[in-house]
Amino acid sequence: MIVWSLAPLAAIFILSGLDDLAVDLAWCAAWVRRLLGGGQRHPPKLPPDAPERQIAIVVPLWHEHAVIARMLEHNLAVLRYANYHFFVGAYPNDQPTMDAVQAVADRFPNVHLAVCPHDGPTSKADCLNWIYQHIGLFEEQTNHNFDVIVTHDAEDLIHPDELRLMNAYAERYDFIQFPVLALATPLTALTHGVYCDEFAEYHSRDMVVRSEFACFVPSAGVGTGYRREALEQLAITEGNRVFEPTALTEDYENGIRLHRLGCSQVFVPFLLVPGERALGKASRDFIATREFFPQSWKAALRQRTRWVTGIALQSWERFGWRGTVDEVYWMWRDRKGLLGSPLGVIANAIFFYGMATAIWTRATPLGAELSTVALGFQLVRLVIRMSCVGRIYGVVFALGVPVRVFFANFLNAAATFAALHQYLSAKLHRRPLRWLKTEHAYPARTALLAHRRRLGEILVGSGKLSTEALRDALDTCPSGVRLGAQLVNLGHLQEDDLYEALSLQQGLPLARLEPDDVEAKSVRALPSAVARNWRVLPFRVAEGRLFVAGPDLPSPEMNAALRDFTSLEIRFHLVTPSEFNVLTEALL
Repeated sequence: MIVWSLAPLAAIFILSGLDDLAVDLAWCAAWVRRLLGGGQRHPPKLPPDAPERQIAIVVPLWHEHAVIARMLEHNLAVLRYANYHFFVGAYPNDQPTMDAVQAVADRFPNVHLAVCPHDGPTSKADCLNWIYQHIGLFEEQTNHNFDVIVTHDAEDLIHPDELRLMNAYAERYDFIQFPVLALATPLTALTHGVYCDEFAEYHSRDMVVRSEFACFVPSAGVGTGYRREALEQLAITEGNRVFEPTALTEDYENGIRLHRLGCSQVFVPFLLVPGERALGKASRDFIATREFFPQSWKAALRQRTRWVTGIALQSWERFGWRGTVDEVYWMWRDRKGLLGSPLGVIANAIFFYGMATAIWTRATPLGAELSTVALGFQLVRLVIRMSCVGRIYGVVFALGVPVRVFFANFLNAAATFAALHQYLSAKLHRRPLRWLKTEHAYPARTALLAHRRRLGEILVGSGKLSTEALRDALDTCPSGVRLGAQLVNLGHLQEDDLYEALSLQQGLPLARLEPDDVEAKSVRALPSAVARNWRVLPFRVAEGRLFVAGPDLPSPEMNAALRDFTSLEIRFHLVTPSEFNVLTEALL
């Protein structure tokens, strides 16, 4: 039976291969057109500073208290743009998340908590709609008028230049989608490696083709910018539902809805920033939103089940196969995984069985020829994916693509079956489709430092320091003296302002401690000689963690030395030198 199945199975993969080849040729044509100067849809390089539009970054949340503070603090520290605000949505029955957002909002006037009027969770789209209403209320109460709305999630690392480039594209486009990349992980992390491979290929090739040939561009959910006029048009035509609350993939649907309203759309191709390193040593610094995707089979299956249900099944139900020729074609591309993913697993099984039993020698001539052609198409796909991955993550990581392809086939097939079961079960029992939330993680502090802004840039941008004072300190700073110390010595800056900027730059919390705030038993958590040697003071022990404060930035050597004296997780806080001296004199 396996021998007789070779010909029809190979024919299906040949048709799919021809479909992929058409996109490959369009991709090459778009590349040639840009080389000849005909592709004017994209700025050729990062634009110079231009008048800044007001940009609102919206972040919907549900049980994200563990990551949202670090996300906000990091992105506030790195963004090279002044005229933006964060609007962060949370539910009244999620107090830890509201507290985490409010703690950041208390420190930064451009961070705002937008509380939904009802308990959650509902759906991401519903939360986004209420954030959008909150923006309108904020505008009524202030002099702000936001021109661009950008969507992001709680785990996103926004590129420092994203808003500058978004500002340039918003001159011509209603909908702007930036690339999304998974953060680099070890070769052994197969599940997360699949995300690295798929996003590197899809955002290098398919999304570029869709944009270059003016087809509909789906939102990736993050790194998506909407001109305000486009969202208002959606609100008018869709009964004030800017984001469809019943959709599992409201981002994908917004791409279709805006395209049908005649809004101009663009996908920003990968733009390499010279002279900088990316987050993750194996990655090059392209302007893209980066994040950790699920790293376990269970979490990845849950997320992909939602993607397949929303993109392939729910959009089929809601939009059918209607539209222009290019719309129908890309709908086919987005939905063909319903058939292709399960068949991919069958093809893998036949391939390995064939290697073990040499069934190819018993196949019919037609089956053997078709199988050879189909294998050729698969090898072309493998080479193209490896080239896309190698461009972003390096040659070594690209060498793992063949292994991850087989793993991805099983993962995507499992997600397809789970999506079909979820969708058909909901229809059979007349239940609404349920939103499956993805658990989010955030990188460690050491990974986040790659994109940090210079201290002087933060101080000038926050209005704490003039450009002339910064230039004076740089010109007169002696060798071996840090810029911050020189600014304080010259009287250009207060110590408190310096340490607030350092806290923002380094992603470290700033402690405000008095001797009476510190329990004596906490101070004894480290030997006094060790505390004096490394200029740290233990000030709290709670929930299996040791909280220490000091005026110097923590180093790997410091962390290693302190771990020799405690088994607790160490959490470092900055304090000013003056506060540290007062504390040590009173407590050590």
